[in-house]
Amino acid sequence: QVQLVESGGGLVQTGGSLRLSCAASSRTFSNYAMGWFRQAPGKEREFVAAISGSGDWTYYADSVKGRFAISRDNAKNTVYLQMNGLVPEDTAVYVCAASDLYASRTYYSSRSVYAYWGPGTRVTVSS
Repeated sequence: QVQLVESGGGLVQTGGSLRLSCAASSRTFSNYAMGWFRQAPGKEREFVAAISGSGDWTYYADSVKGRFAISRDNAKNTVYLQMNGLVPEDTAVYVCAASDLYASRTYYSSRSVYAYWGPGTRVTVSS
């Protein structure tokens, strides 16, 4: 079992930045690929970014590529999402997830590969 807790959400103006954190309770954190998803009001949960267990690859949704950066610190059991150039369309609840499956990076854009999910942190971008 892996428990995940996100933090760092809040209210920010268009063009601003936020860094989200996701702390994991696991002695083998580096065995898990980690992903960030988001869910806007009235919309389905969508993929944002993923990172391998060792951090040697990352993968992004086209909508955030060049603006967001995912990273991890395995010594701290934490994964981060640095969000720059925020726009109102980024408003959502951001959720981190953990996967113990090994697959091609593109598969980590699918919710089905993740077994563990956090409760989420809300990000609101004002215009």
